[in-house]
Amino acid sequence: MTRTVDDPKAGSLLRGWRKLRGLSQLELALRADSSARHISFIETGRSTPSRSMVLHLAEHLDVPVRERNALLMAAGHAPSYPETSLTAPEMTTLRAGLDQLLTAYEPFPALVMNGMYDVVAANKGVGMLLDGVAGHLLRPPLNAMRLTLHPEGLAPRIRNLGEWRAHLLERMDRQATLRSSDALRGLYEEVAAYPAPADDPRTGPDGRPEARTYVQEAAVHPFALPLRIEAGGRVLSFVSTATTFNTPMDVTVSELAVETFLPADPETAAALRAAH
Repeated sequence: MTRTVDDPKAGSLLRGWRKLRGLSQLELALRADSSARHISFIETGRSTPSRSMVLHLAEHLDVPVRERNALLMAAGHAPSYPETSLTAPEMTTLRAGLDQLLTAYEPFPALVMNGMYDVVAANKGVGMLLDGVAGHLLRPPLNAMRLTLHPEGLAPRIRNLGEWRAHLLERMDRQATLRSSDALRGLYEEVAAYPAPADDPRTGPDGRPEARTYVQEAAVHPFALPLRIEAGGRVLSFVSTATTFNTPMDVTVSELAVETFLPADPETAAALRAAH
């Protein structure tokens, strides 16, 4: 489900995305090599945008692929991007490539998530971190944000939970705004309500993160904020990366992200290799 304005016409939808991006009609016109008058006519319904114009404006407004289809249909055009299940035969090559990528990262943890942070694939390295997690959090669809921040999930074993929690919530908040997604906003509200560390100086009275500082961990890992988690009787330290597909032409593919957790110190790398 996606948040839209009450009027579903293409002009109203485009106006909503323009305002969400903080652009004036003139600024959008300059970016799209158009005119403020033309943009105004489209937004008020005095002019119906062509298929190419809808896609052109959507590109300059950084509209997610899923919502570009909604814009096209509102303007009377057929959707441009299919939404193919990962289990479909035509996704066989993609699935094989993702599985190969995840395996190549072992023994280090790596997983693939969809746009709602549901885990659609993971390697053996992820399994090493799941000891003690409540069974209800491991039932499909396994959600990475719930798994990490729930008090019966990984949260009790994360040594720098305050900082890692603030990082994840900031990431979710940004994505929910960029995608204008009610579903993602709902997930954010859910996990933000989970208990926060009582001694976290970055947490406000409502339990949500205040301004990001990460000063303490930056002194130890100056290149990136680490995830420090207890596992196998020791504290492991990881830095994470998120990889998405360039120029996706399918809704499903556009919302996939590969998350990898690389050792932040030699001790973590050695411990993972020894356990592999």
